[in-house]
Amino acid sequence: MRHLLEEQGLTDEIEIDSAGTGGWHIGKPPDVRATEAARARGVVLEGQGRRIAPEDFDRFDLLLTMDRENLMDVLAIAPDETAREKVKLLREFDPQAVAAGDLDVPDPYYGGDAGFENVLELVTRACGGLLSELRSDLSR
Repeated sequence: MRHLLEEQGLTDEIEIDSAGTGGWHIGKPPDVRATEAARARGVVLEGQGRRIAPEDFDRFDLLLTMDRENLMDVLAIAPDETAREKVKLLREFDPQAVAAGDLDVPDPYYGGDAGFENVLELVTRACGGLLSELRSDLSR
């Protein structure tokens, strides 16, 4: 998403961050396989893992999850109904995924390189749909 925002000149308009629901990657850089797959597409992955925090519900208008398990984890820590309404699955923004009824991004961690390529494709398509929706919101 960061890459798409940079391409569209929207990095000053839209703030994004990344966080996980578990603590096993806190302080670590992105997975080397994900970094390599992204680099092959001209996308730079950087930063270090952090865990989602209650203040994220105040800081952000939208909290996106990769799969239903993470969706449930994030909803469980949401402080109220208004916060829960901010939580969505990323692939809800991909019409193809919605039509197929397949809104989970598979976890490529224990698979091979092809899994990371597949995830990048799914995430890129969903981020494109999200960006279209955000552009609409920005123009209002």
